[in-house]
Parts: sequence; C-alpha cells; structure tokens
Amino acid sequence: MYKVDLPVDNSADVAVERRRAAEAARQARIFNTRHRVMGLDLKALEQQVVENKEREEMAGQRERAFDMLRVTQDEVLMKQQQEEEERRAELNRDLIQYRAIRQRAEDTRDADLNVHRQGALGLSIPIPESELGPASMQVFQGEGIGDNDKRRAQMEQTERALRAQREQSEKLHKEKKLKELLKGKELVQQDLRAVQLDALEEECKRAGRIALNNYNHAQAAECVEKERKERMRKEGKEMAEVWHMVTSDILTECPKAAERQVDGGPVGGPRVLTDRWRGMSPVQLSAIRRQREEQRLEGKRLREIEKQRDAAWDFQRMVQTREDEEEERKAMELKKEKRIEMDRYNEQLARDQREHQQYLSKTLYTNRPTARYFTQFSSSSR
Repeated sequence: MYKVDLPVDNSADVAVERRRAAEAARQARIFNTRHRVMGLDLKALEQQVVENKEREEMAGQRERAFDMLRVTQDEVLMKQQQEEEERRAELNRDLIQYRAIRQRAEDTRDADLNVHRQGALGLSIPIPESELGPASMQVFQGEGIGDNDKRRAQMEQTERALRAQREQSEKLHKEKKLKELLKGKELVQQDLRAVQLDALEEECKRAGRIALNNYNHAQAAECVEKERKERMRKEGKEMAEVWHMVTSDILTECPKAAERQVDGGPVGGPRVLTDRWRGMSPVQLSAIRRQREEQRLEGKRLREIEKQRDAAWDFQRMVQTREDEEEERKAMELKKEKRIEMDRYNEQLARDQREHQQYLSKTLYTNRPTARYFTQFSSSSR
C-alpha cells in the first residue's frame, strides 16, 4: 500500500489549549483579591461609571454653551442700548440745531412786542424808509403815554382787592368763631338738659320701684291671707273627717258589721267588708296556728331527708376522692421509676459519648495537618 501524508488534526489540542487559557483567566479573575467581588458585574459597573462621566461631561458642555449664549445676548443687549442712547443724543443735537437755525426769537411776528423796542433787537431793514408804506410802520407816535399812571392804578386796584380779601377773611374768621361759641353754648345747654332729663328719669324710676315694692307687699299680704284661709279650711275638713271616722261604724268592734251575705244563700258563705273588718276571730287564729305547726313539722321532716341525702353524697365523694388519690400516687410512683430509668440510660449514653470522644481525640486523630495539606485547597476554579 502507498503511504500518504495526511494533515494532522490538531483541533483537540487547540480546544484543550483554549480551555486551559479560559481556566487560567478564570483563576486569575477569581483568586485576585483586589478585583474579586461576589454578586457584582464589574463590566456593568465600569460601563455605568463611563456613562455617568459622559453624562456629566455633556451637562457641563451644555452649561458652558448656555453661559456663552447668555454672555452673547448680554453683549448684544448692551450694544443695542448704547446705539439707542447715541441715536437719542444725535436726535437731541439735531433738534437743538434746528431750533437755533429755524426757530429764532428774532424771526417771530411779535418779536418787537416781547423784546425792548429801543434798539434791543438791532434789526436793520435793507429797504429804504422812503419806499416803505404805512403797513410797514412798527412804532407809532403817542404809544406808551400814561403807562406809569396805568401801572400805578393797577397796583392800587390790586392793593384794594387784597385789602378786601383780607377783610373778608377776617370777617369769615370772626363769624366762624361766633358760630363755634354759639355751638359750644348750645352743647352746654344740651348737656344741662340731658342732666336734668337723667335726674327726672332716675326720679321716675325710683317712684316706679317704690310703687312696685308696695304692690309686691300687698300681693304678698294677700297671698299670706289666702294661705291662712286655705289652711283653716283644710284643718276644718280634716277635723270633720276625723269626727266622722270616730262616730261611724267603721271603727266599731262588732265583727258582724264587717260581714255580709252573698246572693245565693250559704253556698258562697259570708263575705268580709274590708272597710269595716277589724281582725280574725279566735277560732280562725287557732286554725291558722294549727296549720302553721303542721307546715313546720313537714318542713323539718323534709330537711331531715335532705340532710341524710347530703350525708350519703358526702360519703360517696370521700370514697371517690380516696380512690383518685390512690391512683394519682401510683401514677407518680410509676413516673418516678421511669424517670430514674431514663436518667440511668442518659448516664450510660453520656459515658459512651465521652469514651468515643476520648478515642477520637487520643487514638484516631493524632496526626497534625502540614502545609501541604492546605495547599490542595483553592487550586482550581471549579
């Protein structure tokens, strides 16, 4: 036969090496005291730490972006405010310049009236006076005559008006004081009137109380008189009733007065009139005593019978008690014997246990473990 060189199948060796590498990694992970944590997933914890750091970094970036945005917005707002102030200042300057150029006081129509007429304006008319007409005249002859007198008359008129106002004010003040004085007098009179009315009212109340007291006294006296008459009437009625009771047949000693015959003859016997009955006869009393004696003897006989029955029951209970005590004593003796026997058995077991422990500690387990004995533990991850 021909010899053929076939490729060697080393898949088993690769699998063995792979298992050995996995076992070595497992042992390194398990026996490493620094990273060994029971019940926790280190990869998951590390992933969570990384995610938390990324989240904090994103939050920090977002805060920094917000800060930059706020700074930018503040700068834009400040720039807008500055531009607005500059625009307002420029508008004010333009307005002042326009007023200075276009709205001068010299250019108004009444400038000659508001300003002093004697050359204060310093105006020069370029047109010759010979070419000007009547409409161009500004100052006429005769104007301003009597201005001082008019001013003095106005001052006197103002002074008179002020004097009249002062007199009117003083008059109003005096009238006000007079009204206040009259009002105070009126209030005093009202107070006096109120005091007088209070005194009259108090007098009326006192008179009313006196009249009410007199009326109450009269009513009390009348009530006392009525009570006395009523008491005398009741006492007379009671005395009449007592006299009637004493003199009537209700208090007589005759026994026949308390009996009456029932309709139908002697079938029912005589009936007793309760309102006239005065007691039983000697015959009735003797019959009652005799019957009571018979009842007493009967009760004595029944009590003797009950006493004998109770004695029999007591004897029976005593016998039963003695029997129960005897049985309990026997049971206690039997229990005591069982307990003694069990104590002996427990002592024997304890003795055997001690002997067995001595055999184990002194005879069987006499070799001490060496270091090699402890190296066999934790040598594999399985």
